[in-house]
Amino acid sequence: MDERSALAMLSTSLSAAGDDAAVVDDLAITTDMLHERSDFPAGTTRETAGWRAVGASLSDLAAMGADATCAVAVYAAPAFEEAALAAFVRGASEVCELVDAEYVGGDLDHHSEFTTATTAVGHADEPIYRSGATPGEAVCVTGVLGRTAAALRRFAAGDADAGNELFRFTPRVAAGRALRDHASAMMDSSDGLARSLHQLAEASDCGFAVEWDRLPVHPAVDAVAESEADRRECAAHVGEDFELVFTTPDPAAAVAAVEATGTDATVIGEVTDDGVLAAGEPLPDRGYTHGETE
Repeated sequence: MDERSALAMLSTSLSAAGDDAAVVDDLAITTDMLHERSDFPAGTTRETAGWRAVGASLSDLAAMGADATCAVAVYAAPAFEEAALAAFVRGASEVCELVDAEYVGGDLDHHSEFTTATTAVGHADEPIYRSGATPGEAVCVTGVLGRTAAALRRFAAGDADAGNELFRFTPRVAAGRALRDHASAMMDSSDGLARSLHQLAEASDCGFAVEWDRLPVHPAVDAVAESEADRRECAAHVGEDFELVFTTPDPAAAVAAVEATGTDATVIGEVTDDGVLAAGEPLPDRGYTHGETE
């Protein structure tokens, strides 16, 4: 059973499950777990790991249109090394500061491999769910796609400095807040654009039609992609870019609201009745899934 199958099973008994974060009254809360072998390539610094792990949870809050208040993390490793632990906390604190939140601590444990579990807490008076998209609306993304795909290629090539720089991202909390009055459905792109579109389609009972030439692709992708097909793979399927994918009835107003926060937003297509298409062809439901076997 992979992550999506497990979530589908749990959703039958957990009514708050199924979106990027749970919202109880106005309290938004989310948690994530990352492991050295599956999430942090060789060369990833502990500072980057702290930044990225906490940033992933902050991104979940952004996807709900929530304010971010604070974050905590479990730090587990075979041994506690002062420099590594301090670097992790520094990265976690720095990414929190970017979104006006505070890193307030967590827990320590020994484990056979470096592992971290993070929790972020915020507030969402009017949360944006995945289930509000309507045919005829525009579908948009914030920022650029393919950042993580480029980072993974850099790590694999031994360029850890470039890999670490690309791995550190700004959670789109400000953009998510700006979209409260504009977005009808939203989630983050941690599983990849293609999979995110399929998840939104399932939640909203709709479809999507996007165009390849509209996708905003990170310039670092062009330096590593071997072909146009590979470029599309990096942009749509690798995932973990932590951008926002959202639908809106008024794309001009939504894009302007996001741009006012200092982040770009791009209309990439429209909401349809069914199917998920790219340039008129089926877009495979393929991306990052925990527990998925090849």
